[in-house]
Amino acid sequence: MNDWKFYTKSLWAFLAVPLLATGIILSVSQSAWAADEEKAAVARCQVVPQAGHRVSLQVDGVEKAVWNFSDAYPRPFFFPLNGPAGTSLTRIGHPGAPNHDHHLSVWFAHHDVDGISFWANSSKATVVQKEWLTYQDGDGAATMAVRNEWRDAEGTPRLDQQVVASLIALPDGESMLEIQTTLAAPEGVESVVLGKTNFGLLAVRVAKGLSAHFGDGQLTSSEGRQGEKENFEKSARWMDYSGSVGAGSGAARTTVREGITYHDHPSNPGYPSGWHVRNDGWMGSSLTMREPIEIKQGEPLTVRYLLHTHRGDMDASQAKEIHSAFSNRPGWELKKAPRPHVAWEVVRKES
Repeated sequence: MNDWKFYTKSLWAFLAVPLLATGIILSVSQSAWAADEEKAAVARCQVVPQAGHRVSLQVDGVEKAVWNFSDAYPRPFFFPLNGPAGTSLTRIGHPGAPNHDHHLSVWFAHHDVDGISFWANSSKATVVQKEWLTYQDGDGAATMAVRNEWRDAEGTPRLDQQVVASLIALPDGESMLEIQTTLAAPEGVESVVLGKTNFGLLAVRVAKGLSAHFGDGQLTSSEGRQGEKENFEKSARWMDYSGSVGAGSGAARTTVREGITYHDHPSNPGYPSGWHVRNDGWMGSSLTMREPIEIKQGEPLTVRYLLHTHRGDMDASQAKEIHSAFSNRPGWELKKAPRPHVAWEVVRKES
C-alpha cells in the first residue's frame, strides 16, 4: 500500500469513532475505494499541455507528436511527429531552399481562400488558435480538439476551423495520428470559396533522410507507383514516404528505416485525392486540385486524414488494412460534456 493510501484510510478510521459517537454513520465500502483507485489511474495515452503554447501527445510517457500554436508562427502545426525509434519523421523547413520556411512539418494551409493565400509566409494572412475545446486521455488514444480562425492581413476572419486530432497507439512503438477538420464560413459571411490549386489542405514536410533527393527515401502510392514523376497529380488512396533516420545518441546512435503513410478518406471531396508530391521530401493530398469548393453559410465542410508512423518501408498489406479500418470508422462530433468541470468532449458518431 502506498503512503498516500495508507494515510487516507488511517484518517477515515480516525474520524469514524467520533462521528459514530455523535450519531453520524460513516461507511466506507470496498467498492468506494475501488472506484477511487480507478478514478486515480493514469491513462496510457495522454494529452499534456506544456509551456510555450505546446500540447504533447504521449503514449506510455513517450512523446509521439506535439501541437504547436504560438503566435510566433503564422499558423499552428504538429512537430515533431516521432516514429517508433523516437526520432521525428518530419522537419521544419526545406533542407535547401530558404524560401520554403512555411513548411512546418504537418500543417493546415491553402493557397486560395477567396483569393487570399494562407500558404506562403510572404502572405500576411494567418491562422490563429482561438481556444482549445477538449483534451482527452485514454488507454488506446489521446485526443484533442481546438478551434482556429483564418484571418486576412487586416485581421478579418475568413474561415472558421475546428480540428480534432487523436494519437492512436499501435504495437511495436508505431502510432497513428487521425485528424478531422471542419471548415465553416464565419458568421455574417454568405460563403467561402477554396480555389482550384494543388496547395492545400493538409501538408507534410518529411525529415531529410526520408526525402528521395536529400536522403534515401522512397515515395510509394496505394497504386504501387513510385517516385515524384509517377505520382505527381495522380489519384491515390494513400501516399507513403519511407527512408533512413538517425536514432539514439552518442555511441548508441544508429540508423533505422521508418516512414509515414498518409491516408485520404472516402468521405472527402474528390476521393481518391490527387497528390502534390516532390522528391525533395514533400507530400500533400490536394483537396481542390481538380475543382474549387464552395463552403456555404450553415453548410460546413468536414475532411479526414490519417498519418501512420511505421517501422521499415511501407507494408502494402498493412496499409490496406489500416485504410479499410479508417474508411469504416465513424468520424467525431463535439458535444457538451455531461460531466462536471468539463466543457466539451468529442465522441465517435454512431455508425
